[in-house]
Amino acid sequence: MKLVRNGSNEPVNVGDSVQTFRGETAILLSFSPPRHSGSSGGRVEIQIGEEIREFYPSVIDCHIQEG
Repeated sequence: MKLVRNGSNEPVNVGDSVQTFRGETAILLSFSPPRHSGSSGGRVEIQIGEEIREFYPSVIDCHIQEG
């Protein structure tokens, strides 16, 4: 599984700088696939300043892709 940007399918790696839909700059700390089929698109963990938060990948304009 890999995390890719919506539209371009450009890979996004742990440690990369990403931007939320609110325009906040963050660092990608980790991502995890959906727990079961039919589930929402997994989760990403990002750090915004000193705060660590978990979101759906769409918050950073990404999705989790198999392969």
